[in-house]
Amino acid sequence: MLAGVCGGLARYVGMDPTLVRVLFALAVFFTAIAPGVIVYIILAFVIPSDDSVMF
Repeated sequence: MLAGVCGGLARYVGMDPTLVRVLFALAVFFTAIAPGVIVYIILAFVIPSDDSVMF
């Protein structure tokens, strides 16, 4: 999505990032959108950034 939260969570638990993104999108859609967006914003600030990635 925007801040790499799903990709980071996928790396942490050893899953495919696409699967985590799809599951998160479905969870957000089926929980009235607002709670999922709030959780995503909180996780964007809580999860440390990966400084090993070079652009």
